[in-house]
Amino acid sequence: MNILTEKFNTPYHSAPFDKIKNEDYLPAFKALIQQSEEEINALINNPEEPTFENTIEALAFSGEQLDVASNIFFNLNSAETSDELQKIAQEVSLILTEYSSKISQNEALFNKIKKVYDAKEKYNLNEEQQMLLNETYKGFVRSGALLNEEDKEKLKKISMDLSLKSLQFGQNVLASTNQYFKHITNKEDLAGIPEAIIEQYAEEAKERNLEGWVVTLQYPSYIPFMTYAENRELRKEIALANGKKSFDGGEFDNQNLIKELLNLKQQKAELLGYKNYADYVLEERMAKSPTKVIDFLNGLLTKAKPYAEKEIEELKALAKADGIDEMQGYDHAFYAEKLRKAKYDLNDEELKPYFPLDQVQEAVFGLAKQLFGLTFKERNDIPKYHEDVKVYEVFEAGSVKLEDGSHDPEKTFKSLLYVDYFPRKGKRAGAWMTSYKNQYQKDGENSRPHISIVCNFSKPTKDTPSLLTFQEVTTLFHEFGHALHGMLANTQYPNLSGTSVKWDFVELPSQFLENFCYEPEFLKTFAKHYKTGEVLPDEKIEKIEQSKNFMEGYQTMRQLGFGLLDMNYHTKVAELANKSVKEFEDDYTKATQLYPANPETAMSPSFSHIFQGGYSAGYYSYKWAEVLDADAFQYFKETGIFNPETAAKFKILLSSGGTKDPMELYKNFRGSEPKVESLLKRAFG
Repeated sequence: MNILTEKFNTPYHSAPFDKIKNEDYLPAFKALIQQSEEEINALINNPEEPTFENTIEALAFSGEQLDVASNIFFNLNSAETSDELQKIAQEVSLILTEYSSKISQNEALFNKIKKVYDAKEKYNLNEEQQMLLNETYKGFVRSGALLNEEDKEKLKKISMDLSLKSLQFGQNVLASTNQYFKHITNKEDLAGIPEAIIEQYAEEAKERNLEGWVVTLQYPSYIPFMTYAENRELRKEIALANGKKSFDGGEFDNQNLIKELLNLKQQKAELLGYKNYADYVLEERMAKSPTKVIDFLNGLLTKAKPYAEKEIEELKALAKADGIDEMQGYDHAFYAEKLRKAKYDLNDEELKPYFPLDQVQEAVFGLAKQLFGLTFKERNDIPKYHEDVKVYEVFEAGSVKLEDGSHDPEKTFKSLLYVDYFPRKGKRAGAWMTSYKNQYQKDGENSRPHISIVCNFSKPTKDTPSLLTFQEVTTLFHEFGHALHGMLANTQYPNLSGTSVKWDFVELPSQFLENFCYEPEFLKTFAKHYKTGEVLPDEKIEKIEQSKNFMEGYQTMRQLGFGLLDMNYHTKVAELANKSVKEFEDDYTKATQLYPANPETAMSPSFSHIFQGGYSAGYYSYKWAEVLDADAFQYFKETGIFNPETAAKFKILLSSGGTKDPMELYKNFRGSEPKVESLLKRAFG
């Protein structure tokens, strides 16, 4: 018996990480694919007339255990991978893509779906059922159901190639990141860097059996070095190493892979009748078209650029005083920190003692309780995939049966929440929210989700707990916003649940929650010195508030650069035939660049969001969602940031998942469409 093929005998049927072995995966996927195919065949061979229940609904609930196994496998491949797991991932990706193509291009299945779709007026469907029917039909059409057999085969081959190559892209970035480290033996080279960070570098060296200090390209190591190191030559060296990730012509270079991925996406789009991949993607987004996205980004660029240029002039004046005539990108963080300290008398190292990770987590848990009635209780008997991971039961006020069958009016089980905060060799960089199990309702039971937050914060040392920079505080709130979207899910079907929404809507909950980090009345409840218990002084809270928009112009230009580059990659792939990746990148980020381009570096080869993750032709979503979150929080400010009625309306938006059009959901909450002026007012006053 394979542990992955059965319903798990664990609390809440949670993933049995302690029992899963690498050799379980391939046999499990093969068995579960066969089981899912049998379910689909039973649906197809049902002699009864196709109906919503026996076709659309049956399909929505098929392959449940396969989905669970896939979530476990791919989440571990991001958070706790190994060479062996990465090899297995290549094979697993192939068989899953083949299975997916086989289902989505199954003519007999599609004919049944089409029959129900064409006769939808005769069914008395509620709003969610209508959405499921429409999304199912469109999903099959967009997966090639209307193509002839030859083109279906072509599409299947393209999908398999895309799956493998995007996986390879991510593996290359991880390997390239892990490959580099800077060994420092002279402490003078660490001048300017706070002692707590130096201690972190010493721990890294110790782990590698080296004397002295080691700086890596992992963010908790790289960012502080670029921010505080006075040694400009070392800043340059480490920044160049970071900018060369998968761009050095070596074993893990991604330049050819980028061209291959983009060509495959273009072929896919053309095969399905679209002009380019962006047209294909945006048909299913709030933005609808590449023209609308580019106009949106360029409109923001016009407004933000003067602010950004003014900010850079301030930095250049500081650099000039140090004898630097031409500032480079690797000087930015250092002088931005200097200016921030001069303007607001703030630096991350002064603030960090007030933000120990445990306190920040308690604050975000407390906010979830105040706004949405959620409580969190750690469980030590639920299996974990690494000793650093913690697992929480999430409850909500109500009267529904608990796991043991009892009733507790104060505790309705809502979700499991896994938190995984610290970097390690087998974990990719950055921060993300994901799920191990979706929420859905079936046979009278509301099956609750299992959600995970993964970050890369500084580990505690023998003398100091994990202390967060203020940016890391906002990162935790951001990912927790995504987690709330998952935990509060309350829909009927798993494929419309939680974060299964239009991609340019998915960042609203996460970016919305970040706003609370800047509210004095909330900050005072948790920003307390880990040694003395002293509350962060009012003047520092005021400075945080004042510094909220510090370098906002620069940050906006950076995000717009990524968004424009992404959109141009996915609309102008033909241009790449005669250009290098570097030339293309420089051409389409030129308007947003505030420092000289460096011929030795490029960000595209490590741009995992669009070449490995789900943000292809979708990176603009961050800025798009900023308009939504600024407008939404403005509403909270108008009614009171903890106003229960406003929070209750937002909770409905969060719990609705993808059951309604996102603009309709937003208008139901806010009473009107979002206004870009809310973002401009927040960003630039």
